[in-house]
Amino acid sequence: METRKIQTVGGGTYTVSLPKEWAESENCTAGTTVNLHTHIDGLLVIQTPESRTTPRNRVTLEVGNDDPAEIEQLLRAAYAAGVESVVLELPDGYSDAQHRAIERVTRNLTGVTIAEETETHVTVQTLLDASEVSVRQSVRQLQFVALSMHRDAMAALTTGTTSDRWGDRDEQADRLHAMIDRYFERGLARLDEIDALGLTRPELFTLWGTANELERVADHAERIGTIADQLDGQPTGSIVTALEDIAQDVRTVVEDAVRVIIGDACVDTARQTLATRRAVRQQITSLDRQLFESGDADYRLTRALDSLARTAEHGGNIAEFGLRMAVRDGALTASEGGTDDADTTSSTAETES
Repeated sequence: METRKIQTVGGGTYTVSLPKEWAESENCTAGTTVNLHTHIDGLLVIQTPESRTTPRNRVTLEVGNDDPAEIEQLLRAAYAAGVESVVLELPDGYSDAQHRAIERVTRNLTGVTIAEETETHVTVQTLLDASEVSVRQSVRQLQFVALSMHRDAMAALTTGTTSDRWGDRDEQADRLHAMIDRYFERGLARLDEIDALGLTRPELFTLWGTANELERVADHAERIGTIADQLDGQPTGSIVTALEDIAQDVRTVVEDAVRVIIGDACVDTARQTLATRRAVRQQITSLDRQLFESGDADYRLTRALDSLARTAEHGGNIAEFGLRMAVRDGALTASEGGTDDADTTSSTAETES
């Protein structure tokens, strides 16, 4: 870091000199036009129009006879990278399977459409405008979808009920997560994107981290639903009651943690959420022992119990994000303390799905 003194010139204009090494590395000379970005978090950033940090808004990819799954992966990667327009070159024309893969991407990603199509070229464009996107509201919706999936999965596990909208909601969760991931990536590279989103960089990072945890909550809900379909009969009454109690507490952990992140609850809720997570851990350990000792319980229930435990951990990770926010913003002083050792040592690595 270098320091400079602010000076004034005629008319009271403030000026500051640029570091020579930076100017030369960016090919800046007298008369070069630069962009000045003022951010809501108090930063002023200087950037040249051809800056190396500015992402490419349009890319051309020659896919030829590539496997349809690979084409889909390329389009999803371009979407996540923040690219606005992708031109797919198919010199020999595309097959029906390739075209279906392209259409599947446009259907499953928010704001993506086929803008132009010929026998040898397909242009896939993203029409999203950052100023019209609310990352905070998207996180709220992702939480609703993930917990809705969790409720239905647990109902299938304990009562045998089913839901015909399961696949649709799983796709909706993936779509919301992909959009949040895209704007986090664009926010890293485009200095104007953060302001268009109306967020500071720490706020965007926290919301992105929360979305990652919620996406895993949805994955575990899907896993529980799959296990429910494989059970040979329903669990006994006492086990059902225990599972339902644990599931309710797990959803409370996730829901309350997200409320802290999006500003609907204070830091005290985050601390209470972590206390609830500790209680859930004990409940799960107790039920796991009961299943082991019963001898006749379906072994698949232990896998469902594992997903419940991991879901609680993902919710706890979100609550820990809330504590970080509180410390960063001064809402939690050193004298107020934080979580106990068991909570502060639990990490995302511990809760890999």
